[in-house]
Amino acid sequence: QVQLVESGGGLAQAGGSLRLSCAASGRTFSIYVMGWFRQAPGKEREFVAAIKWSGDSPFYADSVKGRFTISRDNAKNTVDLQMNSLKREDTAVYYCAVSRGFSTPQGMAVMGLRVVGSWGQGTQVTVSS
Repeated sequence: QVQLVESGGGLAQAGGSLRLSCAASGRTFSIYVMGWFRQAPGKEREFVAAIKWSGDSPFYADSVKGRFTISRDNAKNTVDLQMNSLKREDTAVYYCAVSRGFSTPQGMAVMGLRVVGSWGQGTQVTVSS
């Protein structure tokens, strides 16, 4: 099992920035892909970004491309999500996730929830105008 703990998030104004971090522990040797999903009130959980555990091949949802950056910190065993130029529609609970078995970042984007093996507890991001 892999345990995931998110940090960061909070309140930001539109146009501002926030940074999320997800720390992985447990069977981290089994991780192929780590990513972020989000769920706004009344909406389904959706893919945001993913990256190989090695730190290669980041992949983004079209809605965040050019504004969000996903990266891997090998020393800390974390995957971070830098969110810039925030919009009100970015308001959601953000969840860290790891793939169940082999996957790719693009595969996580296409297959969505079906390839997720473990979830973090979620962290709230609220963007005000």
